[in-house]
This record gives sequence, structure tokens and C-alpha cells, in this order.
Amino acid sequence: MLLNTKNNTQNAPTMTKDNKQEFCERLRKTNREGVENIIALFEEQGFFTAPASTRFHLNYEGGLVEHSLNVCDMALEIRNMLIGRDDTLRELLPEDSVIIASLLHDTCKGDIYKPVMKKQKNQFGVWTDVPGYDVDYSSFPLGHSEKSVIVLLQNGLELTDDEIMAIRWHMNAWDLPFQSPEAKSNYNTAKNLCPLLSVIQAADKLAANIIENSFD
Repeated sequence: MLLNTKNNTQNAPTMTKDNKQEFCERLRKTNREGVENIIALFEEQGFFTAPASTRFHLNYEGGLVEHSLNVCDMALEIRNMLIGRDDTLRELLPEDSVIIASLLHDTCKGDIYKPVMKKQKNQFGVWTDVPGYDVDYSSFPLGHSEKSVIVLLQNGLELTDDEIMAIRWHMNAWDLPFQSPEAKSNYNTAKNLCPLLSVIQAADKLAANIIENSFD
């Protein structure tokens, strides 16, 4: 089920309840210790109503949970394709790990988006007030992926080493040029040790850049 939605507020869905229910059902199916804690945290933070971004993909209410489901769909499809080519990868890519890492890769975004009014020109070239979002990292300024891992562990979710590496390093296709030599070395080591990392990275890119993009 790929949720192919264009990246602008005019195409925003009017209901996010079904996506929230699907998200929670998938998470619960992993039978992982601490899942209920994470669902409760997301309810408190506003994860289920947050956008996925301020002005890029799914920048509307409910966009974050929609993006998380899209990444999960893509990650599971990639897993199935890889196992079809090499069945030994089945053990290295457990389905529950793919679900956990993909659904929770953007945990850090649950409390950073703040509704604001922004100025935007309409079709007549007149500046008007339109609803939008700004980002506020002040509540827990630890970086994108690091924050996700720490928040999940702090709230009692049981994570495997591979899941931690996949969530921690999934952004490094974007962040790597700004990292220290030590961080780059750690990333390369994690990538070699953990096939799940490459799956989550690829699924995130495909979801954000293709599934959630408008080519009109």
C-alpha cells in the first residue's frame, strides 16, 4: 500500500486516523518490548499529526506518519526483492527489524514542528497569510538520527544493534559531507556490517523523492 500523495498542502488528506491506525497495528505486530510506550509518546508529542517537512515532502498535517508508512512499504518491498535474489539475506533482514527501523526512523521529528502563519504570493501576485510550519529543535537538540535512537531507548523500546545503526546512520547520504573523519569511518563500518542500514536509506530516498513527489 503505497500512499502516493503530492507534496503540497492543497493535496493534504482530510483524515489521518486510518494512517495512524495502520502505523500502530504494524508496530504492534512486531511484539517488541516497549512498543506501547512509543505509541503513547507519539500521542503526547503530536507525531501522528505532524508534517513530514516544512516545505518539501508531505508538508501538511499527518504527513509524518504517512511518510513513515511509505518508507515501511518500500523497505519491505526491497527486503522481499533482496531475499528473492539471495535467501541468505532473510536472516540478516528480519521482517520485524525492517518494520521497526522504517516506521521509527524519523522519531526525532515528532515534536519539532510548530504551526505558524507564513506570507505567500497568490496567483495574482498578492502576498497573503497561509498556514505553515517552522522547526524548533530547542526541546532536545541532539541532531536528527541520534535523537531518534536516544528517544526510543529512553522510552523503553527494545532495539537490536542493527536497528540502532540503521536509524542512527540513515541520514548520512545527506549529512556525510559535514561529518568528522571519525564519524565517516563509523558510518562506513556500520554500512558494511548492517544491510538493514542500506535498506532503510534506500526506502527513505525512494519514498521522499519519488512516491511523495509531484511530477506534474
